[in-house]
Amino acid sequence: MQETEIISALKSGDKNAIGVVYDRYGAALYGVVLRIVQLPEVAEEVVQDVFLKIYRNIASFDENKGKFYTWALNIARNTAIDATRTSDYRNRQKTDQFDFVVYRESNPATPFVEGIGLKELVNKLDEKHRKVIDLAYFQGYTQTEIEQALNIPIGTVKTRMRLAIKELRKVFS
Repeated sequence: MQETEIISALKSGDKNAIGVVYDRYGAALYGVVLRIVQLPEVAEEVVQDVFLKIYRNIASFDENKGKFYTWALNIARNTAIDATRTSDYRNRQKTDQFDFVVYRESNPATPFVEGIGLKELVNKLDEKHRKVIDLAYFQGYTQTEIEQALNIPIGTVKTRMRLAIKELRKVFS
């Protein structure tokens, strides 16, 4: 099933289409979410919310503005960041065993990201743009957190992200 067919099926309310989306993108979205929330049980809940949001909000997807995967990835990223801001999440962080909080290199999204060569493309960016993209999309930082981590103004963070994404779009087009 082609991506355009999947989108059409979702927009027409076909409940089986979300299963196709899950099969195709589930591991990659889970990997992104897990990297942000760092707790497998929370990541599973968040991914479930992500697929509900995809199904419910498919009408807002515009293929002229970007790829479906990018749209879904942004939903996953934003939902994961929102999850880390809840008091329930903070309480889990305090009470869970330490080994669940430790960063894990094994990431289910890695085969997908490596398969499309995203890491290599990001590595070709200018260092200041690469750092911002790495923090935002691979480590799950918010723009405010990037501002603090790199000690640069929020406007500079936004500009660097915009320019980096613009360069990546050129490569993918």
